[in-house]
Amino acid sequence: MSGSTTPSERAFVLGLDGVPWRLIERWSDEGHLPNVARLREEGASGRLDSTRPPTTPLAWPSIATGVWPDKHGIYGFQNLSSEYSHEMYTSRDLEQPALWDQLGPAHVGNVPMTYPAREIDGTMVAGMMTPSRNQKWTYPADLGDEIDSRIPNYEISLDYPEYADRPAEFEAAVDDMLANRRELMQLQMDRAGDDWQLFFFVYTAPDRFQHLVWDMDRLLAHYTKLDEIVGDAIEYTDDHDADLYVVSDHGFGPIEQLVYVNRILENEGYLFRREDEGTRGALASLGISREAITGALNRVGITEETLVQSLPRRLVDSVAEQIPGDHALYDVDYDRTVAFVHDTGNCYINDTERFERGVVSPSERPEVKADIKAVFESATDDDGEPLLDVHDGDDLFPTDEDSPDLVVGGREVYESRSGMSETVLGDTGTYDASHRSEGIVLCRGPSIAAGATLRGARVVDIAPTLLHGIGEPVPENADGRVLFDAFDEDGTPAKTKVERTSVSRIESDDDVDEDFDDVEDRLKGLGYME
Repeated sequence: MSGSTTPSERAFVLGLDGVPWRLIERWSDEGHLPNVARLREEGASGRLDSTRPPTTPLAWPSIATGVWPDKHGIYGFQNLSSEYSHEMYTSRDLEQPALWDQLGPAHVGNVPMTYPAREIDGTMVAGMMTPSRNQKWTYPADLGDEIDSRIPNYEISLDYPEYADRPAEFEAAVDDMLANRRELMQLQMDRAGDDWQLFFFVYTAPDRFQHLVWDMDRLLAHYTKLDEIVGDAIEYTDDHDADLYVVSDHGFGPIEQLVYVNRILENEGYLFRREDEGTRGALASLGISREAITGALNRVGITEETLVQSLPRRLVDSVAEQIPGDHALYDVDYDRTVAFVHDTGNCYINDTERFERGVVSPSERPEVKADIKAVFESATDDDGEPLLDVHDGDDLFPTDEDSPDLVVGGREVYESRSGMSETVLGDTGTYDASHRSEGIVLCRGPSIAAGATLRGARVVDIAPTLLHGIGEPVPENADGRVLFDAFDEDGTPAKTKVERTSVSRIESDDDVDEDFDDVEDRLKGLGYME
C-alpha cells in the first residue's frame, strides 16, 4: 500500500488478547495464516512490548490511552485501600482519556476494563470484568436488547477453570464464544454504517484458550479461526479506507511451576500470618476453612460469584476475615508484617503513612524496599536460575506516589502467585501457560509502509501512532511515541510533525457513579479473588 500521499481519516484496532509474536511469525511464514501474512507483506509489523507486569488490566488501558499505569490509574484487577481491603477496578478508575474519548463516532466492543459502559459518541459493549448483563454493559442501553435478540447465547466471558478436566467441551465453548464475539463485531459494524472514525474491538478467546491448552496443533486450529477474523478486519478497513492495527496486550508461553512470592517474604521474616484464635481458631479446630465452605456451597449450586454479587462488601469482608484460609489479604497479620504482595505481583511496603496498621516509617521505606528487592532477586531454582523478575515501582510508575513499591513476576517457565502457601514452589494445576511480555503489532493502511519492520514498539506507542496516522493530535502527556517506521516515506504522516493537545480526565456522570458504587459493593472477593 506504499506510494499513497493521502492518509486515512479513520482507524480500526483489532485486539487479540495474549497472542505472542513467535507463533504468528512461524505460522504465517509456513502459510497457515494467510491474512496475517498479508498484513506483514502489505504493512508494518513487529513485536510489541507490554506493561510490567504484562497483564490485561494494565496493558489494554495503556494501548487505548498511550500512557503507563501511573497516568491511567489502573494497576491490576483489584484496587488496594489503606485498610487492606480491595475492590474491582472498572472504567471509572481510568484517569486518562482513551481513544474513544478523543475520536468519534467510535465503536468499542469487548475491551477489558470498560465496565460500566460510558456514554460516548458511538456504541460500546463492555468486556472483561463486567459482572453481568443486567445493567450498564452497553451504550446505548437498547444495544443490549439487540444483542440479546441477534446473539441469544452471548457470554461476556468463560469460567475456564471449570473446563480443566473437559478439554473437548472447553474447545467447543471457546469456539462458540469466538463465533458470538465475531457476530457482535458484525452487529456493531452494522450500527456504525459509514459514519465512524474509530473501531476498537478485542477478542479475549486466545488468552483463555492458551492458559489451559499449550498444544501446538490445537493452538494452530484456534489461530486459523483468528486469522479469518483478521481477514474480516482487512476487508472492512479496505471498504472504508481505514488504517488497521492488529495488536495483543501481551504474549504467552508455557509454565512449569508456580512461585508463591508471599511465602518468600514469610520465610525471610517480612510477612506474618494471622494466628487462628477466637472465631478463626474455633472454625479451624472444626476443620472449617474458606475452601471447605465454598466447596460445600458449590455442591448445592451456590457459587462464590453469587455470594459476592448478592452481599454488601462490608459483610463479605467481615465474614471472610473470620474464616481460616490462605488469602493474601485476609490471612496476613499486618501488625507485624513489613511487606506483602497483592493482586498480580504488586508488592507494598507496609508503611505507617500509607496503611492504617503500617509498621515501617516512611524514612525506612527505601532501605526496606532495597532489602526486599534483593530477597526476591536471590530466589532461585535447583539449578541456580532466578525465579523472579523484579522491578522498582518508582522506576515503572514515576508520576504516582501511591503506585506499588515493587512489581514482581515469574521468570520464564515460572508463574508468580500472591496467595499464601506452605511452600515457595507449587504445581501449576490446570494451567499450561501464562503471560509473557512480548506481544504483536501489525498495521496496514493508506499511509502504512509495505513490508516494514517495527522495532522497539511498546503498548503505549499504539495510540500516538494511530492518532498521528489519521491526522489527529497526540496528548501532550503521552508516554508513547509515534512509530514513524510504520509510515510510507511518501505519505503525509511521515512528512508531518506530531501535533500535540492537552487532555483532561473524563468524569463519569451521576448515574454511572451510582451504578458503579453498587457494583463495587458486590464485586468483592470471599477469599480467592486475589
